[in-house]
Amino acid sequence: MEIFDSILGNAADAEWKARLEGAQVDWLELSQWDAQKNRFRRKTAGGRSMAVALERGHSLHDGDILDWDEETRRAVVCRIRLCPVMAVEMAGLAALPAEEALASAVRLGHALGNQHWPAVVRGSTVFVPVSTGKDVAASVMDTHAVPGVSYVFLAGEDVLDLLDEHDSRRLFGGAEQGGHAHTHAHEPLLSHDFGREHRYGEGQHAHHDAGCGPHGRRHRGRRHGHRAER
Repeated sequence: MEIFDSILGNAADAEWKARLEGAQVDWLELSQWDAQKNRFRRKTAGGRSMAVALERGHSLHDGDILDWDEETRRAVVCRIRLCPVMAVEMAGLAALPAEEALASAVRLGHALGNQHWPAVVRGSTVFVPVSTGKDVAASVMDTHAVPGVSYVFLAGEDVLDLLDEHDSRRLFGGAEQGGHAHTHAHEPLLSHDFGREHRYGEGQHAHHDAGCGPHGRRHRGRRHGHRAER
């Protein structure tokens, strides 16, 4: 099995965009949750068995390049899918009497907190990642039916550009991409110990996963990755 312990670059980088033009890309498909792990074994879309063993504290991002063969012009590139997001709108609380609005805010906080869902507030909107399925999230909201509160489901990519780095990590666990450019170093390991979707109306359900296209994150590792055969 091939072991990859560093990242060569990202498909969004200008130098790699040019290099990958016309190249044969084998995609390593990961969920946002899998992408948080620094060590795992997977097969690429092309059936290639590989093990990823990044340094502790590092993780993969959409567009990261794990392997490149200049002679055959073949690459292994990560493609990470973000989960949908439930956008809970609280603007309606302003129309309620003060005491009722306060009670509704507490009820909403209890409903979300009881599910242990991470949440990010932007203005009057609370964004919650839908990791349990839209039907489950809708059921929780409909059961509590908090006055002055409505919700819709959005694609993760549609929410991403509304958030800063800290909040996007809270929602997407480090798999976030897009316009947040940061530099990360990926040093080789000394050992290999593995251990737009449309908005839905209030209360309306969707029975399919969001289809999320790749969004390149601009960052470069300081050192080129290497490959070991096992």
